[in-house]
Formats: sequence, C-alpha cells, structure tokens
Amino acid sequence: MTERAESRSGPSLIGGASIIASVCVGAGMLGLPSSGAGAWTTWSSLALVLTMVVMTLSGWMLLEAFKHFGLRASFNTVTKSLLGSRVNAFSNLTVYFVGGILLYAYITSSGLILQSMTGIDSKLASVVFVLLSSLVVWHSTRAVDRLSVVLITFMLVSFVLGVSGLAVRIDPAILFDTANADGQYAPYAMAMLPVALTSFGYHHSVASMRAYYGEESRAQNAILGGTLVALMFYLVWLFSIFGNLPRAHFGPVVAQGGDVDVLLAALGFAINSERVATTISAFSTAAILSSFVGVGLGTFDYMADLLGFDNDRKGRSKTWAITFIPPLLLSLFFPFGFVLAIGYAGAAAAVWACIVPALLARKSRTLKGGRRGFMAPGGQLGIALVLIFGGLTILFHFMGLAGWLPEPVLL
Repeated sequence: MTERAESRSGPSLIGGASIIASVCVGAGMLGLPSSGAGAWTTWSSLALVLTMVVMTLSGWMLLEAFKHFGLRASFNTVTKSLLGSRVNAFSNLTVYFVGGILLYAYITSSGLILQSMTGIDSKLASVVFVLLSSLVVWHSTRAVDRLSVVLITFMLVSFVLGVSGLAVRIDPAILFDTANADGQYAPYAMAMLPVALTSFGYHHSVASMRAYYGEESRAQNAILGGTLVALMFYLVWLFSIFGNLPRAHFGPVVAQGGDVDVLLAALGFAINSERVATTISAFSTAAILSSFVGVGLGTFDYMADLLGFDNDRKGRSKTWAITFIPPLLLSLFFPFGFVLAIGYAGAAAAVWACIVPALLARKSRTLKGGRRGFMAPGGQLGIALVLIFGGLTILFHFMGLAGWLPEPVLL
C-alpha cells in the first residue's frame, strides 16, 4: 500500500482547518487594528476579503505544484526542482525570514502580555513561553492538531465573551467615523496590505497539511475552512474594536509600535470594563500561542526538509534548535514594535506566499500530467491575480518605509 493511500483516512477536516485558522489568527487579530486604523472599517474590510481570496488561491497553487512530489516534500524541494536553484535560494531566505520574524513577534508580544497579567519580567516570560510551547511542535503534527483545536475552542469562547462585551457598546458613529466627514481612508488601505497578507500567511503549513491528509483535495478543503474562519474572526474583531475605540485614539498606539499590550491598555480604558479587558487579554494570549505553534510547525517541517534532518529524536531536536532559538535570542536582545515586525514579514511573505506559488503553478501546468489531478481554480487569470497582488504588496511596503504612503497615525 502506498504512502498516499495509508494516509487517506484518519485526520479530520476540523483539525486541519483549526491549524490553518490558528496560524492566521494570532498575527491578524493583534496586528490588524493598528495597521487598519487609517483605512478604518469599510476599507479595512474590503482589503481583508480581497487578501483572503488571493491567499487561499495561492495556497491551492502550492498544492497543485506539490502533487508531482512525495508527501514528505516541502517548499524547498518543490521550488528547487521546478524553478531552479537561484529562485529557490532567494525563496528559502524569505521563507525562513518570515517564519523567524513571526515567531520573534509572537515571542516578544507573549512576554509583554504575560508581564502585564502576572508581573513576571517580560524576558523571563518569553523564555518560559518558548520552552513550553515549542515542545508541542517538537512532539508531532498531531499534537499541534490537538492543541490547535483546544486553543481555537478557547479562543472562540473568550472571543464571544470579550466581543459580546464590546459589541453591546458599539457606537455606529465611532464605527463609521462620522465625525470625520471629509476623512481620507482608501490611501491607508495600501499601507495595510502587508499586515493583511501576513494575517493569512498560513503557507508554511501547506506541505504539512498535504502530508497530514495524504492527498490534495482534503488539504484544499482544510485551507479554505481555515481561511474562512480567520476572515470571520477578523471582521467581527475589527468591527468590535473600531466601534469602541475612536479612530483618533489609535495615534498613541501606533506611535508605540502597535504592540499588543498598548492596544489592550487603550481598549480597556475606552470600554472601562475590567471583565471585558481581562477576557480580551486571555483571548490575545491564546491567539499568540496558537499562531506560535502553527507557524512553528510549518517552519519546523520546512527546515527539516531543507537541512535533511531525520525525523527521530535527535533530528527533531536539531530542527527545534534552528527553528526556535534564533527568534528567541533576537526577541530578548532586539525587541521592536509588533506591527513593524508583521509589516516586514508581509513584504517577504509576498514572495513565497504569492509570487513563487503562482510561478510554481504555471510551471506545473507545463509538465507531463500537469493538467491532470488537482489544479487550483482560476486558470491564467488566477495566476495573474496572485502575481499582481504579491507585487503590489511588496511595492506598498517599501513605499511606506520611504514615507510615500500616509502614516497610520491619526491626528
């Protein structure tokens, strides 16, 4: 019996969708309010829906390219074979950079949140967070699946409790910024795209999902389920935040790097409810943990494939070290703003989560048998859409760094 047939039964779509959603939700939930403060409700929502569609499609394009390879093949193997060593080398740099900087952002934010909740020094809290959380990734994909389901369930409960407290206080005038009748919103959406792209940056986990299910179609459904769940969370979250905290109040939050603890402090003050603020803090902690283990799993599997480490205890320990120690050390010695880190991740992620998947799908269709079996929908138009979106996201990021886009600090 083949490896593909042996893997065909077992894992549920709920588990896979939970992994995809959990990878997405941490970055998005915690970075989007600050990055979307300029675009505000309508334009932020449009940007999120567009990003979700493109990023789901690009993940399916990866699955299409992967169908020519064994189930243990990862991004490195596929890209090198189809696009060549030079493209693969550059892609490898961006993949590791994105995985590392996301882990770095989660580690830094976890320390700050745990410090505000417990009084423990933030650096010590970050070390404890990494040591405990990364053990789940070291153990197995199934362990991440089980933890992701638990965390998504906890996040859903705490989200409902916290957001219900926010939802009953939503002020339509604040939500739609009616006091600023002449306000400009659309230009800010361009600066938001790198963070929005990162918010759907589950692509580290595509190879893991395919290997987990043993074939592409169920992995496709898990990806779609996960991105839809993430989009639902994002829209409800943004409406709840933007309906309570006035647009002009985001200036100080963004000025301090958009760190999660600063946003939570501003939100707690705005709603004047200790119970809601505590619940939102618990939700944020779970969101960071779920994204940490999800991104950690994808980066872990990628590095194991790239470096050829075995899947035994010794091999997994070496993969664990190269995956988690560098971002931990950077977090301890060189911390900086959460939104800034996510923005850099988004620009780099556009390479391997948009441009490279589109190129892989185009190459895949030229191979013998490339138009048989699983294919991402959309044809050449879909490939063009993903390429253009990725290119614009990179362009907007560097335009923002150069000061050519409006800053999301509201006066």
